[in-house]
Amino acid sequence: MQPTISVITPSFNQLDWLPLAIASVADQEQVKCEHIVQDGGTRGIEESLRSQFNELTEKQRLTIFVEKDAGMYDAINRGLAKSKGDICACLNCDEQYLPGALKSVAEFFDAHPQVDVLFGDVILVDARGCPISYRRSILPNSRHIHLAHLNTSSCATFFRKSVVERGFLFDTGWKAAGDAIWVDSLLRAKLQMAVLPRALSVFTFTGDNLGASAISRAESRRLRQKSAEESGPRSTAAVVLQHRLRKLLAGAYWSRRVRIEIYTLGSPDQRQRFSRRVGFGWPRANPRAAGAT
Repeated sequence: MQPTISVITPSFNQLDWLPLAIASVADQEQVKCEHIVQDGGTRGIEESLRSQFNELTEKQRLTIFVEKDAGMYDAINRGLAKSKGDICACLNCDEQYLPGALKSVAEFFDAHPQVDVLFGDVILVDARGCPISYRRSILPNSRHIHLAHLNTSSCATFFRKSVVERGFLFDTGWKAAGDAIWVDSLLRAKLQMAVLPRALSVFTFTGDNLGASAISRAESRRLRQKSAEESGPRSTAAVVLQHRLRKLLAGAYWSRRVRIEIYTLGSPDQRQRFSRRVGFGWPRANPRAAGAT
């Protein structure tokens, strides 16, 4: 029996991007899913999303909860507590699922009952929807998380509801690095993880993303500094080198042509096609101008 997927979207003052994320869940075919938008009190959200809400509520796909929270991770935890699915996922407002993504995830979990957590690949796009990078996922490593960074993306992370029921929620003491702390806790508990080597979602690099903020950089430095002091520079270099070798063997450092269909600000009701050869890194240039040439 195919599992049901619960998608949690934390939301606050992102009414431009939120409808695109909702649409990318709503049109997933041949899969049972529910979409919970956990909003922190955006003014006018009900009116803004009324047409989508009415249509998708009839399909039993979308539920919106508006209540004050203590930040993104508190919103996610609140949504997870309300979820009814067998598989859970988190999708931010500036992220989308690619066509067929949730069906592939449901089939994988159905075929691999021993797997608790699944990671997939992610394509970075600019604010117009143009692809700018392909991010291959590999199984995370606890030491690398602490000494360098988390190499998986939350928008392509899926986990069984039993993980939540065992108490693995997000630490609300963090504003941006909670993903890394959460994955590290799963690794330390020796949960079974796997990778589905295909693009499941897109992350829109808007320039205003929390993960690219000063808060995120400060939290990442705090995490790395403490671990580096305990491990020493040689250990840090060895861990990073080993991680890069694993990524090389997984094909993470290839350029490749990507073809995607996503919703855009200019086309919120119909997916648009994009095709472009991209690299593998995070963009350094102004994301609003990326892909202009």
